[in-house]
Amino acid sequence: MTDTTHHTSEGSHDPPWPTERGPYVVLLDAASGLEANLIHEWIQRASASVRAPIDTFRLPPSRRRRGFSSVDPSIDQRLHQEDDPLLIPVRVVWLAAERDGHRMITVRDIVRFGDPRDPNRLQQRWLLNAHPDRVRIVVGTPAFRSDLEARWTEPEGRGPADGTSLGEYVALQAWLTLERSERRLRGQRYKVPRFLEEDLFWSRPFQVGVNRLSRLEGRTVPRMQKRTRRYLEEIAAQHSPFVIDVVNAVTSTMIGAAHHEIDYSEQDLRDVYRLGEADPLVFLPSHKSNFDHLVFQHVLYENELPLNHTAGGINMNFFLIGPLLRRSGIFFIRREFKDNEPYKFVLRQYLDYLLEKRFALEWYVEGGRSRTGKLREPRLGLLAYVADSYQRGIVDDVVLVPVSINYDQITDVGSYADEQRGREKQKESFMWAVKFITGLRKRHGSIHIRFGDPLRLSSRIGRDDDLTSEEGRLALPKVAFEVSTRINDATPITATGLVTLALLSVGSRGLTVSDTVDVLVPFLDFVTERDLPTTFDHSISSHGAVEGALEALRANGVVARTDGLTATLYSIGAEQYLQAAYYRNTIIHFFVTIGITELAMALGVRTGGPMDEESLVERSLHLRDLLKFEFFFAPRKEFADEVRIEIDRYRLDEAEPGSAVLVDVEAMTPAKSPIVLRPFIEAYFVAASALTIFGSEPVSVSDLRKASMALGEQLFVDKTIRNHEAVSTALFATATEVLENRGLLSTDLEQREAFRDELDTILGAMNAIAAL
Repeated sequence: MTDTTHHTSEGSHDPPWPTERGPYVVLLDAASGLEANLIHEWIQRASASVRAPIDTFRLPPSRRRRGFSSVDPSIDQRLHQEDDPLLIPVRVVWLAAERDGHRMITVRDIVRFGDPRDPNRLQQRWLLNAHPDRVRIVVGTPAFRSDLEARWTEPEGRGPADGTSLGEYVALQAWLTLERSERRLRGQRYKVPRFLEEDLFWSRPFQVGVNRLSRLEGRTVPRMQKRTRRYLEEIAAQHSPFVIDVVNAVTSTMIGAAHHEIDYSEQDLRDVYRLGEADPLVFLPSHKSNFDHLVFQHVLYENELPLNHTAGGINMNFFLIGPLLRRSGIFFIRREFKDNEPYKFVLRQYLDYLLEKRFALEWYVEGGRSRTGKLREPRLGLLAYVADSYQRGIVDDVVLVPVSINYDQITDVGSYADEQRGREKQKESFMWAVKFITGLRKRHGSIHIRFGDPLRLSSRIGRDDDLTSEEGRLALPKVAFEVSTRINDATPITATGLVTLALLSVGSRGLTVSDTVDVLVPFLDFVTERDLPTTFDHSISSHGAVEGALEALRANGVVARTDGLTATLYSIGAEQYLQAAYYRNTIIHFFVTIGITELAMALGVRTGGPMDEESLVERSLHLRDLLKFEFFFAPRKEFADEVRIEIDRYRLDEAEPGSAVLVDVEAMTPAKSPIVLRPFIEAYFVAASALTIFGSEPVSVSDLRKASMALGEQLFVDKTIRNHEAVSTALFATATEVLENRGLLSTDLEQREAFRDELDTILGAMNAIAAL
């Protein structure tokens, strides 16, 4: 039974009888006596001219609890007769009321009647009498017994496990084809897997794996079946069209309360989904807020597209919220399961199933939410599972879709600042969710979704590549890195990001609206010259637009306003610095290369080093290596070319190769490196200084981070470092990674001091740039 269907439409209440030859076996998927009667009446009408024999059997209703054990044994007996009947699955579908040309379910419908697509017996009779246009008969794609029997007995593939009867297998295929038929009537947004136990758990590959695990772990097969079934229930999403509608209605209300709009291109979204017609899609969004999943799901829902299966941490599976998320598309994964082979097996089988059936996947390539605003280092876990499915031939290819989800402002930013100051992360719970939702009462501007260039997995990894070899181990990190780079490239510059960048460039000094416009001008010129993506046009440079952006930030406590006697000033206080820096960091990647180029020039002047182009490039590459755990850089050769382009933008002379490069300092104003790079270099300096306190003793990562936080506060107070943002758990985590990568956690004091002094020299050069 394949993906073709006959079903009724608004102009025809009866689907036609199949044209294939008989005899016929009609399989009724009926949840009530009324539904069975409606199907029998259709059989009489549609088959009036049919002369071949017609047998009818009732399947366990797919809208109720069912299982292979409840399939009528007489179906199997009929299928083993010598003839080759045509099997015709039939179901009754109940539709929502039509509103504005669309059949939509509203919150009011849900509150008054529950799910109108699954009415109880009394509601069925009322609908049939009062609204017969909302009752439809759908017919799944018919199939001959012989064709299904051939698939049932296939020794290879994902067919049924040994012990499954032909009748049970036929029942499953009937349910599946009826789902496809009904989906054509209701819409693709309800494309969900509803028969995981029958179609996955009892499949041949799953049960073969269960038998292998039982031998490996010395357990009986029934015990291993029970364990793996429990894991599948723990992991799998359990989409419910009813809950999907409820969640979307709530999400729509939340978006309307907190944001002006979701800004995205419907055409870009459609183009992406066209790629998914042949190969499964894996959406890899940036992760700024706990709102991300609901926002993206809302966009898919509104465009009547199938909803993604989104991976979520098991920490989100808490009271009330967890079941709603699971039934609207999230599947939950444990944080740690390295030594649990049965769990890994179930997760792999589940992902195989979703990919093979071309259900779109979604997870956050960063692993968790960004606490700093910039993209985090990618995590490889699920990507490795998907690559494994591809290499084992489960699918021909996989299309990775980078997605940027960016906000003018988010509710989470205050808690992120608290965490960076060392306060404990608030544990997810029902009350935490209530607090998050109530925080959406404030206005937070718009949400911006952009799609990066899709990446085919087959273009980077071969079917036979050995990913465990020395060279192969780099393949997945390169793919993840490329996806992250494409997310950054697609991320648009928001007015909030640009205004906070401008304000942070003047420190804590207050600016009037006119002052802010003046400070913004060179940054806007930078954006225009490089043709960077934005969410605004150049009206952002008008007084009204800038004042609107400043007031929006003030309303959410990111910017302070002082109404003086002669002027109104806007400023960022010490307690607001991390929140403002978060929004600046969402666009920081566009300014990193020019910041490094400037710093390479300043270092040459400060240390008396050579100032020819190649020396500047080499110095820039050294800084790139220092910051490689912080930002996503192009490969060395491409990055060197980017630096040369930046040098040429400001070059004053056409000097001979090897001679000193002269640049127009005024054209580079304001200097980008102090604004963009200082927090990270200062955090590294603090951590390196803390490391020297331990002398030559080996230091653990946790001890170094604690020491860095304490020393950072001290160095900020005594003005050794200028930026309080540098005293951050997130930045110290990366700083520790840098020190560990260089082997300094277990080396002698002299090498630790040398690295600290190198960072001190870099900060000195940065201070010189700032003084200009």
